[in-house]
Amino acid sequence: MSTTWSIVNTEYLLSEGGETNVVNRLHWQCIVADGEHFARAYGTVSVPTDDLSNFTAFADLTEAQVIEWAKAAIGDEQVTRIEEGLASRVSEIITPTTGSGLPW
Repeated sequence: MSTTWSIVNTEYLLSEGGETNVVNRLHWQCIVADGEHFARAYGTVSVPTDDLSNFTAFADLTEAQVIEWAKAAIGDEQVTRIEEGLASRVSEIITPTTGSGLPW
């Protein structure tokens, strides 16, 4: 199975602490896939803007950097739960353990 994190969108303050376009909210997704089967989680997290000493200009941000921000805001334990939960859903899709329907 493969796990892919990505940033779907950012929100930013036009001006904050003497800087412009300061990212303060991230919209992320995590997709776990096995061949054609996949499961997806989506969420939004806030990014603290109280300390801009390591500020990166909006135009210089990379998706990898912003994914790290998102994962830090989510927390290691929750990131693991998200990834494991999605992997379980994919496994259930591939090898179902329950069914539904009507006998007629």
